[in-house]
Amino acid sequence: MPKEIDEYKWIKVKNGDPNQCQRPGCLNIVVEGSTFCLAHGGHWSAYAAEKLRMRNYRLSKFHKRANELSDSTEITSLRDEVGLLRMIIEEKINKCQDTTDLLLVSGPLSDLLMKTEKLVTSMQRLESKMGQHLDKSKIVQLAQTLIEIIARYVVNPETLDAIGEDFYKALAKI
Repeated sequence: MPKEIDEYKWIKVKNGDPNQCQRPGCLNIVVEGSTFCLAHGGHWSAYAAEKLRMRNYRLSKFHKRANELSDSTEITSLRDEVGLLRMIIEEKINKCQDTTDLLLVSGPLSDLLMKTEKLVTSMQRLESKMGQHLDKSKIVQLAQTLIEIIARYVVNPETLDAIGEDFYKALAKI
């Protein structure tokens, strides 16, 4: 509420005064931010107006921040969004002092985990459609191409075999 009820005075005004309550026959002064006096709910309409003003302020602040983030060169891909979601999840878990705290955040945490999973799935699907997704056969083909390039410069067959084996061991770990 904008002001406490005790702060409003029961002041009488003359008929036709611009600060007169809009209720027919009432000569009380209006509550600030309203067209009615305290007796006729002026404090509630002032409260509603203040609440609406704060909502509009937060909404415009949200839109401004959303535009800043969408124009930002720092956030360039879905990978960044996944990273942000994972950081939020980590922060929520780190704030938990015991299992009770963890149970209290389990609902929002579950929601964040589902959103992260959905975003990762969408990202993988998009990368696959765009040809940016490397499957195992493409990685093996890349390793073979790299070995062929190295073979042009390395003439020792044992060294070349060792490099090839190291490539395939590295691929096996992936």
